[in-house]
Amino acid sequence: MDDNRVFLTAEWRDLAMLNYEIDPKLLQALVPRGTELDSWSGKTFVSLVGFRFLKTAVCGLPIPFHRNFDEVNLRFYVRKEERGELRRGVVFIREVVPRWAIATVARKAYNENYIALPMRHRIENDGSGIQCEYGWRSSAGWASMNLRTEGPPVMAAENSEEQFITEHYWGYARQRDGSTVEYRVEHPSWRVWQVRKSGFEGDVRELYGAEFASVLRGKPSSAFLAEGSAVTVFRGRRI
Repeated sequence: MDDNRVFLTAEWRDLAMLNYEIDPKLLQALVPRGTELDSWSGKTFVSLVGFRFLKTAVCGLPIPFHRNFDEVNLRFYVRKEERGELRRGVVFIREVVPRWAIATVARKAYNENYIALPMRHRIENDGSGIQCEYGWRSSAGWASMNLRTEGPPVMAAENSEEQFITEHYWGYARQRDGSTVEYRVEHPSWRVWQVRKSGFEGDVRELYGAEFASVLRGKPSSAFLAEGSAVTVFRGRRI
């Protein structure tokens, strides 16, 4: 039975998404038990996603000084069949936030791989497009992801790559004992902007390891900016 108790509510806004095609063999050891890798048109992706967390409340309570913050995560995509329902979900390789209390709560609640580092963002709209950048600082210095949009935002087309990336409504996290926690994420479909230019800079071997850092040094196979919305994250259950 699914757990319909709310754990967290917030708004996710200005989701910058850099998507990289990857050899599925590099992810296989990270796939949580009970799930399998998901793909789109035969392609397996990891995505570097930066966004703003706004109006955050945990178990209905806003936490002073911890309501608005940035997050950058590296994630991949899995799926699971439950009573005839195909559940498409994400698995996080690493999540970066600027406050240690946020990272601690997420690690304890779901055993997610959070770390707290100094962060910054810049979002500017000059009328011809949106310039969006998220950065974080580790012992190796600053790293950043950036993109510039073109055209107006539109709803993701049915069965498109944009829909595949943005509409995974489940999260899966491997636990220390090898079991898996599954949790549901609820939000409406998002409008997305196409991107004319995108990039990533920085040394992230410390955060992601040499293999994933090498992937991020390559050119993204796609990039786009999602508008975002209010979201609800439900309590997890072991499967």
